[in-house]
Amino acid sequence: QLAGLAVIAFGLWLRFGGVMADFASEKKSPEYFFMGLYVLVGAGALMTTVGFFGCCGAARESQCLIGAFFACLLVIFAAEVTAGVFAFIGKKVAVQEAQKIYEDVYDDYMKNPGGKVNSTIYRYHLALQCCGKGNMEQQMGLPCPENIQKVSNCLVEIQNIIDADLHLVGIVGIAIAGITIFGMIFSMVLCCAIRNTRDMI
Repeated sequence: QLAGLAVIAFGLWLRFGGVMADFASEKKSPEYFFMGLYVLVGAGALMTTVGFFGCCGAARESQCLIGAFFACLLVIFAAEVTAGVFAFIGKKVAVQEAQKIYEDVYDDYMKNPGGKVNSTIYRYHLALQCCGKGNMEQQMGLPCPENIQKVSNCLVEIQNIIDADLHLVGIVGIAIAGITIFGMIFSMVLCCAIRNTRDMI
């Protein structure tokens, strides 16, 4: 249950509290990246629910509930492995989506440097701590934050941020997978112990 709540909190933080949350405030958003976070939150909710039923099964010493708990953990484990492979394969697509959003805003600003686009591109620069798409000529006239110590390429920063976020997701996924394996082992041990106790009686 605690692991499920931690996964939910982590997924919501990446969606609404991280740097990538700024990309969701416009009409376009990196749907592929956010879709993965929604799946993560859903998996956390499922884990919390399954954990509750596992506690009920252990408290009532019900082989049926504990067996169902084991089956649910097995499904969650398989889903985690599938999601990990899916995230690894789809990382490039998520990076391209986010970079395309920035490039569209950049092009809109170059066509009409003012108004709402000005504030949008500045917010991206502030969140990513970057300015422009690389060379000094492309940075001239752009609304860049004054406190940037090293001016960097925004497209590179987007890739770095998504890589870092997916790295965190991978660490959390491995930790949860380990907890899931222990849960399956202990549930089977408990189920066998309950059956042996009843056979002795």
